[in-house]
Amino acid sequence: MRKLLLLLLLVPALAAAQGYPNKPVRMVIPFAPGGASDFVGRIFQPRLSELLGQQVVIENRAGASGNLGLEAAARAAPDGYTIFLGNVGTIAINVGVFPKLAVNPVKDFISVTQVVDVPGALVAHPSFQPNTIKELIAQAKAHPGRINYASPGSGSQNRLEMEVIRRAEGLDMVHIPYKGGAGPAANGLIAGETHLMFTTVSSVMGHIQGGRLKALAVVAPKRLAALPNVPTMAESGYPDSTSGSWQGVFVPTGTPKDAVDRLYAAVQQAMKSPDVVDRLGKGGVEVVLSSSSSQFGSYVAAETTRWSRIARESGATVD
Repeated sequence: MRKLLLLLLLVPALAAAQGYPNKPVRMVIPFAPGGASDFVGRIFQPRLSELLGQQVVIENRAGASGNLGLEAAARAAPDGYTIFLGNVGTIAINVGVFPKLAVNPVKDFISVTQVVDVPGALVAHPSFQPNTIKELIAQAKAHPGRINYASPGSGSQNRLEMEVIRRAEGLDMVHIPYKGGAGPAANGLIAGETHLMFTTVSSVMGHIQGGRLKALAVVAPKRLAALPNVPTMAESGYPDSTSGSWQGVFVPTGTPKDAVDRLYAAVQQAMKSPDVVDRLGKGGVEVVLSSSSSQFGSYVAAETTRWSRIARESGATVD
């Protein structure tokens, strides 16, 4: 009887896996159109649709720092027809800064593959005297409480990246959170309301090139071709700060392995398409793929542990 019951429970999953996919696939993006995640998703979505032989339909579920989309995707049927385009914030950071988060990304999702990394940068107003992180540290120690930094919110990656430096060096700096995302924070920095902030390179490249902002360091494994004279965080003394705002594909836990494997192969092939690589590159986004789903799962778990520790040590929680 127990064996019969088990077989009955497995029938829906086995049926879903056969001939997968045989209907449109929904891609949940937890942010509004026009943002970095939407930019990435809409570039590889057409190619992924071709490879799967079914339309991939984008659904933007913005709100609560990505948590609305996160929860909607986690609660979807685990049949391979809902995929989630998560990033370091929704997957690895939010669990550490939202005490009442209803989803545990590591347990409630299967990590399929990383797709991109969006390099970050520590940028400052041109009038800010320091030009390097070393000079920043010296200035902050000489003038405690006089340097401020902007972010889109207390629990944002932008804020936590600064906390790594601030806590490592014992710096007294003032955090200035902005509402509405990184855009308003960057605009405030350009206007001279704040001294510096971490943000994605793609969102401020034009301002750097136009002299409205200056870059002290980039958050990337190596120097960027577009900013060859700007050192990396590792070169500046922070070897763990090498990945920017990574993004990856996830499916709800319980999704059949055949569907996960099919998605892994299709997403990998889509991201290697020359047109996709070129269009993402022009937007300051680098294609970074996982060697396997299990490797990506291990990376996500390690990132969750790392960012949770940083959030806990800095007290960066959101009620």
